[in-house]
Parts: sequence; structure tokens; C-alpha cells
Amino acid sequence: MMKRQSGLRGLGMSERIRVAIVGGGPAGCTLAGLLALRGVRSVVFDDDKRPELLVGESLLPTVVLVMRRLGIEERAAGFSTYKPGVSFLHRRGIQLDFTFPKRMSGRLPNYAYNVPRPQFDDLLRDRAGELGAVFVRKRAKLVMAQGDPARELWLDDESLAAAEDLHGRQPDLLIDTSGRSRLAAKVLGLGARRGGREDVAYFAHFEDFASGVEQAGRVVISVLDCGWSWRIPLNGRMSVGIVIDREEAKRHGGTAEERMDSVIRSEPLLAAAGHGARRLTPVMSYSNYQLISDRGHGPGWVSVGDAYGFVDPMLSPGLFMAMESASLVDRHVFAAGARALDDPGKMARGFDRYVAEVEDWHKCWRELIEYFYDGRMFSLYEGGENIARRYGKFALPRLLGWHLTRQIAGMASGLKTRSGYSRRLLRFATERLMWNVAEPEEYAISR
Repeated sequence: MMKRQSGLRGLGMSERIRVAIVGGGPAGCTLAGLLALRGVRSVVFDDDKRPELLVGESLLPTVVLVMRRLGIEERAAGFSTYKPGVSFLHRRGIQLDFTFPKRMSGRLPNYAYNVPRPQFDDLLRDRAGELGAVFVRKRAKLVMAQGDPARELWLDDESLAAAEDLHGRQPDLLIDTSGRSRLAAKVLGLGARRGGREDVAYFAHFEDFASGVEQAGRVVISVLDCGWSWRIPLNGRMSVGIVIDREEAKRHGGTAEERMDSVIRSEPLLAAAGHGARRLTPVMSYSNYQLISDRGHGPGWVSVGDAYGFVDPMLSPGLFMAMESASLVDRHVFAAGARALDDPGKMARGFDRYVAEVEDWHKCWRELIEYFYDGRMFSLYEGGENIARRYGKFALPRLLGWHLTRQIAGMASGLKTRSGYSRRLLRFATERLMWNVAEPEEYAISR
């Protein structure tokens, strides 16, 4: 094993690359770009191998703030679809429309984008390179560090040799952004907490697949007899996905294509919209999409994005969490720039704050998403309609309903997801305001 060198002749501290990022997806490239803005150069290992389709094509307004900081919003808008909000269609005939509200925050936009992921990922990578990050076209390997109490992980000899800019020196910090490969966790044998559902997602891109709603650009989530589906409008095509219990999926065919086609034909909310549509891509499948590692950092390393944990794709939190977790590492650890790497104790405390905040994000997303899964959100809507009919449009209960809808839209945007007030208000409403409505179980998404 190549040992960690104590110094470099003829190479100043400001020139030496001290951070290695293992993975060139959105989390890794976002972090590389943010660090570069603070004067911290990094080397990013990226083998440039990606599937044709990736989950995470719909952004949240909070992501736009990160895009602006990186200076890429205008470029992203050129190939993306404007997203004003999200609509929920229920098999019982209910439609919930959440529009990102104006003046939700002084700086948060009331819109987002739906993005073709290959182009968006390439943009993040290109921008990180423009800002000074160094890319190594290789999939890095990690090994247990030997004889170094300040380290748990090293790059293996081959990976270290491939990164010429490291000059044979192990970096001061390894950042695992390897996505669901979870390289650091696997090398260290770390466990993980999984979500309670056993679903599988199938999705593909289609031509002439109707959205089912009037306003262009809206993401549409449909509650089906056998699970739920998404429709994400992109330029010239529609990303369509179905999320279904594993055992139920087997009853719809033997292949991903057969299962997806069968569900679309058999579900009323999809059959009409998909009539005459043409599938443009193979059908991709994803599973095990609710997980968070038991430990997110240790001496000399930290996991960011999906490498640390990923959340249910409903409400589109996945790409947001990848980029937000990168922002949190930047904010909690690197506010002082490269000097953060000179104090391991202070850096570890910053990572503790980062992990605590990511854990809270995941808890709050799970909490919000569960309102849709267990049917309470739709029962609450029915209760609100009953109140409107009884008290009229401008009565105080109706104004409360309007306020509650804004709070939910703010939570779904990423702005108020962790707001104690918004969460308490939603909890109060689902416990106290659902009068003469169907039981939430009747609206629940089947398991």
C-alpha cells in the first residue's frame, strides 16, 4: 500500500489538492463547484458511465438557489421545462393542485425545472471543471487505511496513481459521492436503515403521453389501484413512472416492459392518457429507494448524497437532497475555505452538524410523504371542500384552508419541509378538521 506522504517538495499549500471526491454525479459535482468557489481545489473520480435514464428529473425551487450560486440557471433553463407546481390525481376522482406560491420567501423562486438528467448532470460536471475541479476518468476504489489513526479510508494504489494532480499523496479528506454504490459504507461494513415499503419503480420516456392536467409543466402524481405513478413533462417527451409492490408487479408480466405496459393499460388514470403514446426508451427499474446509513462520516471521510442516504421519490426530493447535502457540507465545514482541513477536530464537529441536518431532512420528507401514502392528505382535501360548501368562500375556516394549502406547497417546495409551524399545522388539520369524510384508508396508496 502506498503510504501517506508528509509533504511535497516545491508545491505550495495553496496549489496542493487536498480533497478527493469519489463520484461525479450531482452531489459530487455540486460540492466540487461549491468548494472551488471557496478556493478549495478537489479531484473528482468519475468513470463517466451512466444509464440512459435516471430517477430525479424534476427539481424543487430550492435547487434553483444552488444553481444560481453555481451560475448555471440560465444554461439549465435552455434545455429544461418550466415547472410551476405539482398535481395529484386520485383514483376516486380527486385532484389536488399545489402551485409554488409567490412571495413564499424573499429569495426563493416560485418555480422549478424538469430536467433531462444526462444534460443536467453534464452541466454540473462542466461547471465544476470550469471553476477549477480536476476530473479523473476512473471509478475510484477505497480501502481500509493501515497504520494511520487519523484515517479510516484511503484511495487504493491504482486510484491514487491515476490522479496525477495528487502527486502520490493521499488526500486530507475523502468525500464519498458514489451514489447507491455507497463505497465508503461497504468498505467499512456499515449498516443502514431501510424504509418500510417494498416497492419497485419502472419508468421510461414516451411521446404523445398526455399529462392529464391543463397547466403545462406540472408534475402529475396519480394514485392508482396498484400503487402510484408520476408524469414529468420534458421537452418533446414525457417521463412516465409507476411505483408498485414487488409481488403485485409480478402479476403484470415477466419483464419490466411487460409490467409497465400492463399497468398503463389497466389503470384508468393512465390508460386514456397513454392511448396512442409511443415509448422512446427502454424501461428502467429501480428498487430499495428508502435507505440511510448508520454512520455518515469518520476520520478523514464523509458520505454525501445517495452515498449517505436516499428518500422515497414521491415529491421529487432525491436530486434536491443530493445537492442540498453538498451545500450543507460546504456550509458547515468549508465556510473558512481550505483552512477547514487543518483542524480535524473542528472539521469532525462540522460533519456532525451536517449529519444531524441531513437526518432531519430525511425524517421530515418521510413524514410529509406519508400523508399522501396513508390517505390523510386526500381526506383533508375532502374535509376542506365540506367546509367551503358549509361556510362559503370567504369564511374564516375557508381562509384557514387557503393558508394550509400554501403551507403544504411550501413544504413540497423544500422551503418549509422542516418548518415546525408548518408540520404542526398539518398535523393539527389532519387530526381536527376532517369532518364527515371518508376514512384515510380509503384514499391510501396500496402496499
